[in-house]
Amino acid sequence: MRILANDDSDDFSVNLTPLIDVVFVILIMFIVIAPLLDLDQIELANSSESASSTSLQEKGPLKITVFADNSIKINGHSVDCNDLGRYFAFAKKRFPDAHPQLFLDKQAQFGTYQTIKNRLEEAGFESLDVILRPN
Repeated sequence: MRILANDDSDDFSVNLTPLIDVVFVILIMFIVIAPLLDLDQIELANSSESASSTSLQEKGPLKITVFADNSIKINGHSVDCNDLGRYFAFAKKRFPDAHPQLFLDKQAQFGTYQTIKNRLEEAGFESLDVILRPN
């Protein structure tokens, strides 16, 4: 009679080399591609007590104000969100080198800012000055 030996020393190992290779390839791709991404950057100006003598209104003929209730005024005139594109296209033709200034209330929704920014880009404006009021 033959007795079968119980062999508990089965080697169930998993080869992790392909997994590690894939992880390293993805990591290298991320390191190479990350600096090439074009992200919107906001540059904050240095605060100084001795500001230039030009006022904000003289610096830019297009003053956009967004209030806490997301209402928009351009140069003191109330404007509907749907009319922004038309108004900005007219302003771009009239003032081709202007830098629009956005005075944004901190209680206003981000979507309002994004809508204004998108309409300005569609009209051909390349920059937007975001003016922050001190507390």
